[in-house]
Parts: sequence; structure tokens; C-alpha cells
Amino acid sequence: MAIFDYGFGNIRSAQRALERAGAAVTVTSDPVIAARSAGLVVPGVGAFAACMRGLHESGGADLIAQCYANGRPILGICVGAQVMFDGGDEHGQRTAGLGLIAGEVTSLEAKILPHMGWNTVRAPSGSALYKGIDPDERFYFVHSFAARRATEGALVATCHYGGDFIASAEYGSLSVVQFHPEKSADAGAALLANWIGTI
Repeated sequence: MAIFDYGFGNIRSAQRALERAGAAVTVTSDPVIAARSAGLVVPGVGAFAACMRGLHESGGADLIAQCYANGRPILGICVGAQVMFDGGDEHGQRTAGLGLIAGEVTSLEAKILPHMGWNTVRAPSGSALYKGIDPDERFYFVHSFAARRATEGALVATCHYGGDFIASAEYGSLSVVQFHPEKSADAGAALLANWIGTI
């Protein structure tokens, strides 16, 4: 599988976590190489608009669209998950996303931001990502923005911080997680192993 390096993301942490979970991982900034992989991981940290700019400039937006159209398994992490939605609104400025999942990414409705630390996730039945993971397990979050709705038919897991938001979504070959599985200890390792098992 490939981790696409477009300048935004915890690349090495994600690589180590995926390798510990049993994957053979290639880190590349070349969309042609990434397109040949069995699965694609799209990390992301920072601002929605900056990540989208990086994806367009690197060829990552076209790469993700191609992999999605071909049914290739894709995992978006943190802002790499957010960019899969229709758009993101940060401080009154909307930036178009990739539009693979319906919904808008907006500020969390909490008194203290960012939402930083460990929290539980309410996973849907039939989820491939959470198979065998105890419902009381906690995942590690660091974010101030999130989506609240997704495409009808997507398997959506939610988390509560100030209000409910989408912690993850599974839609066809696309999986997105708002939290950082690479920082989520055993629960994150189990989730990554589950995703690898879908490839």
C-alpha cells in the first residue's frame, strides 16, 4: 500500500503504525506510483484549505479520484479525512473538498478547542473498521473541525465533544477517520489491521 506524501501529515508515524499492523508500506509523493498500490492512505494535518491546495498542486486530488473510481481502498486520516467531504468552512471561508462524501466540515460546538485527547466512538453495526474492537476503547483526537453528516448509506461512527460529530465513515472503498489511529495505541492498531484486511 502507499501513503501519499503531499506535504501535510504525520507520514512517518502512519508508516510505522501500518507496518506494525502488518502492511508493506511505500511512502511516495509520486501519484503514478501511488496509483499502482493496492491501498492508498491520505494523512493530513493543519488547515483544510492548505491541505486541499497541497492535494491539487501535487496531483493528489486526481490520484484520489482515480483510486476511488477504480474501487481501490482509501483511508483518510484527520484532515485527510475531512477533505473527502464536499467542503470545509474555517473562520468564515469555505473551501471545496473532493466531494466523495456528502457533508460540510465546520467548527466543533465546544467551549474549549481543539478537542485534544482520548475519546470513545459509537461505531455502527456491520462496520469493517471496528470489527472486534471493544466499544469502550478510546481513540486519540486532535482537531477543531469535523463533519456532522455524511452520504446516505455510509456507515458512520460518531463521537461527542460539545455535540455529536462524525468520528469515521465507511462508504464503498473509502474509509475516513477523524482521529489518529497511529496515535491510538492498541485500539488504533486493531483498526488499522481491520482496514488492511479489506485490501
